[in-house]
Amino acid sequence: MLSVIVFLPLAAAVALVALPRLGDTPARWAWVGVAAADLALIAVVWARYGTPPPGELAFAEQAAWIPGVNSSYHLGVDGLSLPLVAMTAVIFLACSVYALRERHRPRGQAALFLFLQSVSLGVFVAADLILFFVFFDLSIVGMYFVIAGWGHGDRGRSALKFFLYTFLGSLALLVGFIGLYVAAEPHTFDMPALATAAPLTGRPLAGGLVLAAILVGLAVKTPTVPFHTWLPPAHTDAPAVGSAVLAGVLLKMGTYGFVRIAMPMLPQAWRAWAWVIIGVGVLSVLYGALVALGQSNLKRMIAYTSVNHMGYIVLAVGVAGLVADHTAQARAVAVTGAVTQMVSHGLITAALFLLAGVPRDRAGSYEMNEYGGLAGPAPGFATLFAVGAFAALGLPAFSGFIAEFQIFTGSVAAAPVTAVALLGILVTAALFLRAWQRVFTGQTRGRSIGFADLRPGELWSVGPLLLLSLLIGILPRPLLDVIDPAAHTLVGLLGR
Repeated sequence: MLSVIVFLPLAAAVALVALPRLGDTPARWAWVGVAAADLALIAVVWARYGTPPPGELAFAEQAAWIPGVNSSYHLGVDGLSLPLVAMTAVIFLACSVYALRERHRPRGQAALFLFLQSVSLGVFVAADLILFFVFFDLSIVGMYFVIAGWGHGDRGRSALKFFLYTFLGSLALLVGFIGLYVAAEPHTFDMPALATAAPLTGRPLAGGLVLAAILVGLAVKTPTVPFHTWLPPAHTDAPAVGSAVLAGVLLKMGTYGFVRIAMPMLPQAWRAWAWVIIGVGVLSVLYGALVALGQSNLKRMIAYTSVNHMGYIVLAVGVAGLVADHTAQARAVAVTGAVTQMVSHGLITAALFLLAGVPRDRAGSYEMNEYGGLAGPAPGFATLFAVGAFAALGLPAFSGFIAEFQIFTGSVAAAPVTAVALLGILVTAALFLRAWQRVFTGQTRGRSIGFADLRPGELWSVGPLLLLSLLIGILPRPLLDVIDPAAHTLVGLLGR
């Protein structure tokens, strides 16, 4: 089942490339149809999912692949990965609907995004480090061509900067994977086996070096301060659907690597580095929010809020390494909040980036100072942007509140000093309210004059993302029941 979910979009992408006579309109709808079919298959998996025993994965598939290094084609899901698989499919479906009016090489765009969907899903279901690395690297290649081929502005430079930063990070990640392989007895790249064995326990120097390599690779992809400088130009010059996938899906590959690889496989080193990781998380929270507050470009502002929101996740997983018997429950709550935040941020930020593409499409600019009173000619756009802004700042009844409440409850209970990161929420509220006031209130002026409201494709792509955030905020239990057992298992592994 997982192989079908991963490779169905890739098969469709190959078909689109192999059928040059296929028209643009059928290609657009083929992308929508395949994305919807993939989401339906994932819904079947979710309905049949049962929490696997510790150390095992549900729906596991395994076959020999590179036997010389004991690397296998191994797939599986658990409470850490299944929510991200579902989120990925939802975001790609939303992007396919948004792109129905795309006029610039729509068939090529559909094929490229279907390829990107396959490799993104592959990252979250891979249970072998080499397989994980292959999918991880191919996602970088896919996003490079999205920015370079369908972006605007200085897209070539932004795409190259994105590729060089993230590719160098992935090389550091590969070095860390090789270190785990060499330390394991017997040598293996199998992720469940490495999590069970924790091969570098008792070797603090070697464990610290391997963790440093893995952390650098994942921190670039997340990104955390100071590895974030590729992110704002990449978002600014990417197309709206590219920014939605980059922020909603690709950034989660970094934070997912923390909970899937670094924490369970290197528990001793993670505990030793816990306060450093917490510090980086707090810095990312505050820096991302403050720099976003100073932006006049709408897309750059949303990009910096991603640094802020990813900082919450880094803070929570860092707190999980502060091992003490009386904080076990609090640390599990923080990890549950971190995974929930991955899903919440994916849905909300993807919606905000799709909305940010509307001013560029209508008036050719992201500069907030060039608009004013936009709520008059575009009330639907103003309403959805307000909903997305309130969801992003963690207003109750949205998924962001559920995630951030758990992150701060667990983090402050385990390490009270982390309460300083709460200032990030205040600054985030200020920047979104300030942006909404500048763009949508007052007298209609500048580029807002004659601005057309949301089209059906834009409404039906953004609306469901925000509706899902609302549903999770009101009825979080179906999601938390999947995540919580896996979070407790992970905290137990850190205590070894």
